[in-house]
Formats: sequence, structure tokens, C-alpha cells
Amino acid sequence: MTVKRFIAGAVCPRCSEMDKIRAWRDDDAEQQFRECISCGYEDVQSTVVQAQPTEIVTRVNQPHSSAPDAEEVVINFIPNPGMTKH
Repeated sequence: MTVKRFIAGAVCPRCSEMDKIRAWRDDDAEQQFRECISCGYEDVQSTVVQAQPTEIVTRVNQPHSSAPDAEEVVINFIPNPGMTKH
């Protein structure tokens, strides 16, 4: 016997009623179900974990090939004398 449980704080995507969604799981079919008792909305999701696609190679997710060719310089910030508050 499948136990249908209410999801606290869940809002129905169709009728926007709160605390009217109940959910249950069917392990034989490898699916998870949810339904709204107010408007009859139903949703089915698979519980099978699918393989994630490989990440697209971009300049952001690749390590630096070499260190930047820059000389380290100290910068001193001098406050603008015209911007002082009196």
C-alpha cells in the first residue's frame, strides 16, 4: 500500500492553493507522483538518476596555461581634496 502524504507549505501550480498537494512514490514504476486535492492537478516525475552531460569547455572553466606577464606595481589612492565634507 502506498502512503500519500501532504507536503507542508507546498503551493499548487494551477490553483495556487497552499497545503493541498499530496505526494507518493511508486518504486516499481520508478516514478514520483503529486496531486492537488483542490483542483485535481497531477504531476509525474521519474526517480531514475540520469547521467549529467559533460560541461562545455570555456575559458572560464579551464585552468590558466601560464601566469600573466605583468610586473607588480603598488598603487596609492590619494583622496580628492575637492570632495571633503565640511
